[in-house]
Order: sequence, then C-alpha cells, then structure tokens
Amino acid sequence: MKFNWGTGIVIAFVGFISFIMYFVINMNTNKDLDHDLVTEDYYKQELEFQNDIDKEKNAKALAENINWKKTEDGIIIVFPESLEVNSITGKVFLYRPSNKQFDFETDISLSSHNLLIPDKRLLDGRWNIKVDWQYNGKSYLYKKEIVY
Repeated sequence: MKFNWGTGIVIAFVGFISFIMYFVINMNTNKDLDHDLVTEDYYKQELEFQNDIDKEKNAKALAENINWKKTEDGIIIVFPESLEVNSITGKVFLYRPSNKQFDFETDISLSSHNLLIPDKRLLDGRWNIKVDWQYNGKSYLYKKEIVY
C-alpha cells in the first residue's frame, strides 16, 4: 500500500476523532469528575426568585440580622435578641457545592436565640447556608457562604 497525503490526512482525522471521543466518554463515565447541579428543580426556583429577593430585603430592614459562629460543637445560628423565640419558624438548608449527598435541611425549633447545627453533620470545606424563616407572619431570608 502506498502512503500519500490523502492517507495521512485520513489517519490524522481518525486519530483526532478517536482522541476526542476518548475524553468525551471518559468525562461522562468517570465518577470522580461528576458535578451535580445546584438544584434539580431549577426552573421552579427561578420562578420563586422574586420572593427570595423580597425576603432578603425584609431581613436587611431588621435592626439586627441573623449571625453565625463556629464552635467546637458545630455552627451556631444566632437570631436577633429583640425577637420572641416562640414566634420564629422556618427551615435551615445547608448546601455542599462539591457533593449533594451531604446537603441537608432542618426545621427551626428554638428554646433560646441560638440554633446549633451539630459538628457531626458538617465536613470541612465550603458550605452555603440558607435560613428561610418567618416571624409574626413576615418572611425573611438569610444566605451566606461559609467555610467550615
């Protein structure tokens, strides 16, 4: 068989396509390179985005907003002292960007102005915390990126 320019170009195309296909298949099947979506119901949350903006505006209008602090026991979410504890309801959602298996949600039930998220549920690294809470019929939202 005679090797000429046409044969070389065909071999180069086949080699290049094989190279690209190897990486496409490898990226789709390798679990180490798996990246999760932020949320499965993205479009539903997009429709509720204006509500979140209004809730954040309500939270910024408070004299004192929610704070958090890291302790040996975990993360303590501190609610404003001026509010009555029994009237605060809502949910706390912790989102782990690197792995959705570690995401969790907990209800707010307070006996003091502090809510403890135990250390056993938290891995070192970045977390996005979202506190969606209500007080006397008004909704508030607190979002923060934290490194634990």
